[in-house]
Amino acid sequence: MKNSAEKTKELNVAIAIGLNELLADYQIYYQNLRGIHWNVKGMQFFALHSKFEEYYTEAADVIDEIAERILTLGGTPLHTFGAYIGNSVLKQEENVSDDREALEVVLSNSQHLLNQLKKVNILASEQEDEGTNDLVSGLISSTEKRIWMLNASLA
Repeated sequence: MKNSAEKTKELNVAIAIGLNELLADYQIYYQNLRGIHWNVKGMQFFALHSKFEEYYTEAADVIDEIAERILTLGGTPLHTFGAYIGNSVLKQEENVSDDREALEVVLSNSQHLLNQLKKVNILASEQEDEGTNDLVSGLISSTEKRIWMLNASLA
């Protein structure tokens, strides 16, 4: 029979794995945003160039928060491009310059991130991990708002 410390460690490992998957997705999302920011063209250039910079700056902060939460749980955050690519479901986007396509990519990436956030949120809730829950709940809310705004932009 496992003692409570062993059980807690196992639960933390499971949550850290979920957070590392989320971290990998966020890193690909971040890099996609950087490329889109640099290359976007079209009638919405000025607005989108600034908005994508805002999004990637926000994503960089989120990446740091996720990595620190993994460390708090006793895990090791992924930290190489190979690990991100190998653990991310999101695909790397190349040469996206059309303004509408750029919005669609960011929307699709954001919808995927929302699904991943909800999975981690469920796992953290089941394990009564309030720290992870707090982090992820706020990210769910901001991601839902971003999705709403992207959908409104594409309408």
